[in-house]
Amino acid sequence: MNATDRTPADLLSSALAADPGRPLVTFYDDATGERVELSVATFANWVAKTANLLQDELSAEPGDRVALLLPAHWQTAVWLLACASVGAVADVAGDPAAADVVVSGPDSLEAARACSGARIALALRPLGGRFPRPPEGFADYAVEVPGQGDRFVPYAPVDPEEPALIVAGREFSGAEVVERARAEAAALGLTGPGARLLSGLPYDTWEGLNAGLYGPLATGGSVVLCRNLDRLAADALDRRIESERVTATAR
Repeated sequence: MNATDRTPADLLSSALAADPGRPLVTFYDDATGERVELSVATFANWVAKTANLLQDELSAEPGDRVALLLPAHWQTAVWLLACASVGAVADVAGDPAAADVVVSGPDSLEAARACSGARIALALRPLGGRFPRPPEGFADYAVEVPGQGDRFVPYAPVDPEEPALIVAGREFSGAEVVERARAEAAALGLTGPGARLLSGLPYDTWEGLNAGLYGPLATGGSVVLCRNLDRLAADALDRRIESERVTATAR
């Protein structure tokens, strides 16, 4: 990875330049049986489209707060990097009433209505499927994002020293996210390119976000991100670890 990377968006750009075809996020939902694998290139394309949606359609600017009311999910990872690309602050499980934009899963729509700004709803259905009927007062992400551009250029440069992430009451700049992800990589078993970390941790703590996205991204590794892992039997988990060539776990 590039030692000069200062923001999470920089890390993704470097990963894309280095090896666009390698897996970056492999997602399992053990409540539905879903499995999705995203290469660096595919993930980066989703990020670009989402960042264009944020910047052009939702008028998000650097410093705006985006409340992410979402579980550990591959689409949540996309939104985290889209916010970083625009320079918006990703406020994980943040107060919608204090946010400029709220992004909600299907289980938090009522809480999300407290946001007076733009509201985006994610059905979190397999293959990024849309809601059968869009929730009232929300734009359906799966309807809005496909038509967005495949390349993203921010209107203003992203300052790595400005706030980028809020999780569990703590604020991080973009530079702090990158520095901490690198510093904690070895403890997670992320020893360099090719490392593959299975994470069953939720995304509502720094530890969950680092294991489930930032750490693998910062080190040239990849993540097997598992939602509802408690529903998977021990022998099935062992088989997954083997079949996915997992080199470390965070559970």
